[in-house]
Amino acid sequence: MIVDEASAATAVDTTDTEGHSQATNDGHDSLRYHLLGPSLTKAGQDSVNQQKVSEIIYNASKGSKYFNNEEYKDKNLTHKIERILSRKRQLERIDLASDLRRADEYVAEQELSRDLSQTIVHIDCDAFYAAVEELDRPELKDVPMAVGKGVLTTCNYHARKFGCRSGMAGFVAMKLCPNLICLPLNFDKYTAKAGEVREILADYDPRFESASIDEAYLNITQYCEDHEMDAEDVVTQLRDEVHQKTKITISAGIAANAKIAKIASNRNKPNGQFRIASERTVILSFMHDLPTRKVNGVGRVFERELDAIGIKTCGDIYPLRAYLSKLFGEKAFHFLIQCYLGLGRTSVQPAEEYERKSVGTESTFRDMSDKAELREKLRWIAEELEKDLTRTQFKGRTLVLKVKLHTYEVLTRQVVPPKAVHLADDLYAYALPMMAKLEKEIPGMRLRLMGLRCTNLVSTKKIGIDFFGILRRQASTNCNEPMTAKGFSSEDDGMWEVWPEAEFEEAARQERVDEMNELERLSQEEIVGDDYQNPQGFTSSSSLGQDELEKQEIFWDCPICQKSQKANDKEFNEHIDHCLSRQTIKEAVKDIPIESVDLSLPSRNIGSRKRKSPFSNTHEREKRPFFGTR
Repeated sequence: MIVDEASAATAVDTTDTEGHSQATNDGHDSLRYHLLGPSLTKAGQDSVNQQKVSEIIYNASKGSKYFNNEEYKDKNLTHKIERILSRKRQLERIDLASDLRRADEYVAEQELSRDLSQTIVHIDCDAFYAAVEELDRPELKDVPMAVGKGVLTTCNYHARKFGCRSGMAGFVAMKLCPNLICLPLNFDKYTAKAGEVREILADYDPRFESASIDEAYLNITQYCEDHEMDAEDVVTQLRDEVHQKTKITISAGIAANAKIAKIASNRNKPNGQFRIASERTVILSFMHDLPTRKVNGVGRVFERELDAIGIKTCGDIYPLRAYLSKLFGEKAFHFLIQCYLGLGRTSVQPAEEYERKSVGTESTFRDMSDKAELREKLRWIAEELEKDLTRTQFKGRTLVLKVKLHTYEVLTRQVVPPKAVHLADDLYAYALPMMAKLEKEIPGMRLRLMGLRCTNLVSTKKIGIDFFGILRRQASTNCNEPMTAKGFSSEDDGMWEVWPEAEFEEAARQERVDEMNELERLSQEEIVGDDYQNPQGFTSSSSLGQDELEKQEIFWDCPICQKSQKANDKEFNEHIDHCLSRQTIKEAVKDIPIESVDLSLPSRNIGSRKRKSPFSNTHEREKRPFFGTR
């Protein structure tokens, strides 16, 4: 079956005058845009009339629990934006000369840190799952096809012309493209093909860094020097080799840092590459006209907040630099200034060398209320989590239980066992009381999802720790270097370079994962089989109302003993003071299997360092193994 692409244009690109009028009159313009989902910037949709797509999604979901929840979140965001605008009007009436001066000093400081010496490549497999399926079924190459039944995980480029994309409910996609063919997921097949690609990448950069199952970062600076080749020629050769050996195509972005390389990789998709010259003026010009949504780390929520104050492109950031920290906080200020300047990290290293924050697993199933069945499911999840913890070589000091009710409300509960846990028996023993308590709180509780996650991880690898009990990364050679404003120092010491965008990138990634989970509500009838193992791993999505969120207890992690403490300034500071005794530190690291522990005090004056406020665990960054199994 060959689909006439003109029909796609007719079906999608024709302006719906009646729908537009309704959108203008019902006050749901922002909600319609929100319902487009987090994959709006996916390649292959440039010719799609997104207004038409949003109208179809709006009408298809209106009246559903999902719609009501999205409407609730959209109203909350609207109120938040109103507060932001009110705050901006107040700031416009006062003297911000000191804030402007401080912003200019930060801009100058960051400009001095610009590194144009490295050549970073971001590669992204084109419609990976769909491409792998098309190898087995070549007839699907010329028709709109997607992978995923209830929620689409990827679409080929024919389907994208109709407005279909990843993270979209299957039945909504069918309304956009009635002839869409949806195939079930086959992770064994994707993992096998991914392994073939990984072997090729290692030839160009043995220390390539994974970002997901279908994308990675490489530093080809050394390869270019060793083979006396231009970066574009190297990437062309890499792409040709991948296509020849694996029969799938990849697209690539070439730039001076990871942030710009990722943006560039989306420019000439599919099966193309795009290079942004490593010159300051070229980079600034490229970023100036770039819509903020194109930057990894700016999701739908942050995009709308920025748009409200007049920031539509990265070039709009600079004129409003004096307001940014007042309106969005210091982290956002740093992140946005670096977006304006086109700055990003230049370090690339294997994913396993990053400090992992959590390990978890979850399972979605048909509504379940029988207590015996729920316990059986909990036991199975505990066993799966033990396998993951064993594979990743971690124990957890905190255990989190996550459940999704039949009403689609997501609840989380956590407990801090007396020792780090990783065995299924222990995981089940500590999770069961939390489950029993929920059953008492919610009589007749019916669940459709359950998951367990370990946080405050303790490595079971035989590696050393520094004075503060923080695990040394294998690449490190000097763990006593002080931390810089960016994170760990990166001056020839092999330490992990952390840029401010990490937290924002994780927030945007979590937004996409949450969207996948929430869209499940629209397609619950289409889930095949009783169980559906979530390929994304354990997520912390939540569709709770504000009252329920406030009931959940917040914890901060002690930077010394790594144990969770209640979010109380006084108690948290007292706990840190207590942990600073040498005996306490010795006790805190007993559970970590190391051959020797150096507890000698660093030569620098610890007391002169200011204690920083602990960060929330909501957007913790987790690196997934590239082309690996979960």
